[in-house]
Amino acid sequence: MSFLHPRYWLLWFGIGLLWLTITLLPYRTLIKLGGGIGTLLMRLLKKRAKTAVRNLELCFPEKSQSERDQILEGHAKSVGIALFETGMAWWWPQWRINNLVTFTGLEHIEAAQKQGKGVLLFALHSFCLEIGGRLFSSKAQLTGVYRPHNNPVMEYLQVCGRMRSAKLITKRNIRAMISALNDGESVWYTSDQDFGRSKAVFVPFFAVDTAATVVGASILTKNSDSVVLPYVIVRKDDGSGYHISLEAPLDNFPSGDDEQDAIYSNKIVEQGIMKAPDQYMWLHRRFKTRPNKSDPSLYR
Repeated sequence: MSFLHPRYWLLWFGIGLLWLTITLLPYRTLIKLGGGIGTLLMRLLKKRAKTAVRNLELCFPEKSQSERDQILEGHAKSVGIALFETGMAWWWPQWRINNLVTFTGLEHIEAAQKQGKGVLLFALHSFCLEIGGRLFSSKAQLTGVYRPHNNPVMEYLQVCGRMRSAKLITKRNIRAMISALNDGESVWYTSDQDFGRSKAVFVPFFAVDTAATVVGASILTKNSDSVVLPYVIVRKDDGSGYHISLEAPLDNFPSGDDEQDAIYSNKIVEQGIMKAPDQYMWLHRRFKTRPNKSDPSLYR
């Protein structure tokens, strides 16, 4: 079906409006405008909002309602901001990107490169993930692992946008990921969403004792000459841009025990989330898969 088919006209109108907005407005204005749009969107997307509320209840039972509400308020703003950040990542010229980021831990990338090793960037589903890939690519070649979009227009747009700054591998192409790591590339990878029972173990994630967690990081590292670096991007509260932090390579990973590796990797994800909990994608049903099919859903 042609991309110009009438069923896509509304989508193209929205994309054009996004392009025009991010082209004309300065960064700080986009962040403020995005925050307002996100707050409105989450009032309309009631099912997603309910999921975010439930995830925070499950993960942080020790926090007060007001503390969780504060996270939710920032989370709603991030939903709208992420729309503009995606446009920035895909379409902004390099001169508008250059001054938006600071880094710590780049020496770990450089050390791995000197040793001829690949780098598995162990990331998480932050709302800043799109802009993060563009910003990181200013310092090192990036290979991103992604899920193809069901909408062909969106798939075309996201592939074109992301390939400005990264090579792409679909999430099921394990061989290509291993090959990229063996070629010394930096591969962006996440394991913090619920992908079902296949190749998953049930281990703690925050206060939930049995969260389905894939063991892909163990498989990739076991079968390649690579190191695993925790990677986190945070949007700065002062509106000046972003900070990307890279931690030292994980010790004894993989250990040979997939369950222990999953526990370890979830702890790394938790630490990354806590750097900016409102910027994490709480609107996904992280705990939809239960250890037994007969177990009641955690989402009521």
